[in-house]
Amino acid sequence: MTEAETPDFCGAYPRLSEEQVRRLITVGRRRPAEAGTVLIREGQRERDFTVVLGGTVGVYERYHSPDRRLLRVHGPRRFLDEMGLLTESPSILTGVVLDEGEVLEVPLEQLRRAAAHDPLLADSVVRAWVRRREMLIDEVSSMHIIGSRYTPDTRRLCDFAERHHLPYRWTDLEEDSDTDLLLSSFGVDPEDTPMVLRCDDIVLRNPTNAQLSLAIGLVLPEFPDCPPHDVIIIGAGPAGLAAAVCAASDGLDTVLLDAHLAGGQAGATPLIENYPGFPAGVSGADLIDRALIQAERFGVTLHVPAKAAALTRHTAGHGVMLDNGTEVCAQAVIVATGACYRTLDLPGQDTYAGTSLHYAATFVEARRCQGRPVAIVGGGDSAGQAALFLAGSAAAVTLLLRHDDLHRDMSRYLAERIERHPRIRVLPATEIHDVSGLDHSLRAVTITAMGQECLLPAEHLFVFTGATPCTDWLAGTLELDEHGYVRTGPAALQPVPGEPQPALLETSRAGVFAVGDVRNGAVRRVASAVGDGAMAARLVHEYIAGRVPGRHG
Repeated sequence: MTEAETPDFCGAYPRLSEEQVRRLITVGRRRPAEAGTVLIREGQRERDFTVVLGGTVGVYERYHSPDRRLLRVHGPRRFLDEMGLLTESPSILTGVVLDEGEVLEVPLEQLRRAAAHDPLLADSVVRAWVRRREMLIDEVSSMHIIGSRYTPDTRRLCDFAERHHLPYRWTDLEEDSDTDLLLSSFGVDPEDTPMVLRCDDIVLRNPTNAQLSLAIGLVLPEFPDCPPHDVIIIGAGPAGLAAAVCAASDGLDTVLLDAHLAGGQAGATPLIENYPGFPAGVSGADLIDRALIQAERFGVTLHVPAKAAALTRHTAGHGVMLDNGTEVCAQAVIVATGACYRTLDLPGQDTYAGTSLHYAATFVEARRCQGRPVAIVGGGDSAGQAALFLAGSAAAVTLLLRHDDLHRDMSRYLAERIERHPRIRVLPATEIHDVSGLDHSLRAVTITAMGQECLLPAEHLFVFTGATPCTDWLAGTLELDEHGYVRTGPAALQPVPGEPQPALLETSRAGVFAVGDVRNGAVRRVASAVGDGAMAARLVHEYIAGRVPGRHG
């Protein structure tokens, strides 16, 4: 019996135009497809962009297991896969021919070239793939994490899956009575958790992030010997990604490094409502995903994780020494390492770090806060966004302000929505003194509010009390201000008569630029960071071309 084609109600399964198919045929390979032929295997990394020309193709979860499930059916002029193809990540699903027909296989590099000359093709494919990945996260669980909510490593693994947009499910040892039977079937004791189960029956006991990356097929960075690059960008947040996209689109050989995961603080923001072009708002993860695909399309080389340890001198211009001893060199460098949230200094806080004490509010934390009271320390936009986001799942949200005016440091639209929200309470002029709980589980925080000390029930505490720049590795190399931010422009150097001054975003070393939250005087907005990155890319292009006189830094 022929399976009906999956209808496209949300833009995830568009058809290519006949003209687009004709153009792709000139750079791809047509081949007959017999029923039962596996076109893409789950876990397969190297694969082509596949277009259905005739017949139908089914997309399965766990195809080679007894509990396989048919998720989608695609017909003529539809294409397979999702955004993992662009990032060369292992396939999450399996594509199998259902009704005999014909397919077109286009090498990834040829797809990139075709998309560069056809913006409509690029937009159609990228939009569909982003939407498909969003749907997969809710529908598929290729990875199963089992662990206690009170174990920091459980939080770490869930965060890893969330930030890499991996479809997964989490079973809490504290709430699921059936986990004891599951653990015993694998010969695992509760003290050996968290445990990760892969769909291919691989069992990992409390793996490190590197071990988990290897198990799921994520590529760890390699730096083969090669000629110097044009520009190295350190930090893959909004500023670094914007710089990478603009530099690569200008024809520069661009390398993008990040110590952890692409996105920075913005990538962990549930909803950004003041970024131009998104009237209904956009999640930080979605915005970063789109920028990553765009960077990939223009040929940016992304290495994650790759932590910069020092800025060095090189015959090519500049070198970046990584913490593993590898040096990468380029004519110019853009520093976009951003800032890290400040931590609280409270007695006993280490007991709850990673389980009940948080410095970001993502979907991982929201799951843990379901039906529980939470407290948030902070009065800026990050605190306001977290309060509104968590109010959708928490039993109650209390926002603790050190001052007495919600509108002082917060955008007006956020402050007004918080004041109207029935599950958010604002406590002005409040100081937090202590945290207390039982068995590594937070139960309450001790505060002084309006001059009176009291115990506030809270099972999760979120802290958004400002940030410090990630510039420890630059001390003694670039000129920093008294707070550790990188000085740029004329403020980066004492003026010397007859000597050229640094360009607007240039640092005290010629050819090294700083953008986004890491630089002195930056405006803490995603749109401003993107503007910084775009401007720095242009300055780098001019610097390399010799249009801006170089200085001996």
